[in-house]
Amino acid sequence: MTDRPTRPRALSLFALPGIPMVRPGDDLAALIAEGYAQAGEALEEGDVLVVAQKIVSKSEGRYAALADVEPGARARGLAARTGKDPRLVELILSESRRVVRHRSNVIIVEHRLGFVMANAGIDSSNVEPQAGEETGARVLLLPVDPDGSARRLRAGLRERLGSDCAVIVNDSVGRAWRIGTVGLALGAAGLPSLLDLRGRDDLFGRPLEVTQVGLADELAAAASLLQGEADEGMPVVVVRGLSPAGPGSAGAVLIRDEADDLFR
Repeated sequence: MTDRPTRPRALSLFALPGIPMVRPGDDLAALIAEGYAQAGEALEEGDVLVVAQKIVSKSEGRYAALADVEPGARARGLAARTGKDPRLVELILSESRRVVRHRSNVIIVEHRLGFVMANAGIDSSNVEPQAGEETGARVLLLPVDPDGSARRLRAGLRERLGSDCAVIVNDSVGRAWRIGTVGLALGAAGLPSLLDLRGRDDLFGRPLEVTQVGLADELAAAASLLQGEADEGMPVVVVRGLSPAGPGSAGAVLIRDEADDLFR
């Protein structure tokens, strides 16, 4: 069982202004430091930075041009059944362990990192075209290692700003049984992504038997309210007041093992 965290009585969340359009090779720590300065804030010990996957992938150059993709027979067959672009389907398959479900315009896969999600997280929204390209000619893939991305960004912020923080890389995903997208933690560093409350007493002294809290996912979802899904341009959100206790753990700990998954 993890250390029992002290629950905060209040949290504040604010989006950092002035984050520009991110390009491959950009130093996200430097851009975030400038965002703090524009907000008139300083990085505080215990801050949790929730960073949109899109800008992490962009800084890491995780683009793919559909014109460069040659779909194979499997991709063409699945494209015919779903109505999707065969080139996009080829990319989805290349990023996936297996297809879990599909129907018209929907492909749910098990991503190579273990996430079960639509289209392997590949997206064209808010992906700027290159000169002479049509909108949608390029797509963006998830980071190769979101937990590694979170660790590197955390180290860069510590070096640049002199204080320690936690970092979550989040994305918006759909959910089984529910309509609508919510924020989810793809990667994390510096906080306990999963709080194990088993053995802790409830209000009446009855020990909890199964309760585990996906802390990183809860913070990812809260931050997504400020980040938005369209043209808001607020990809970095600071969560202040939590000061999460306990050893840090990667976002990967939140992925349910297939042996315990009743729906795969």
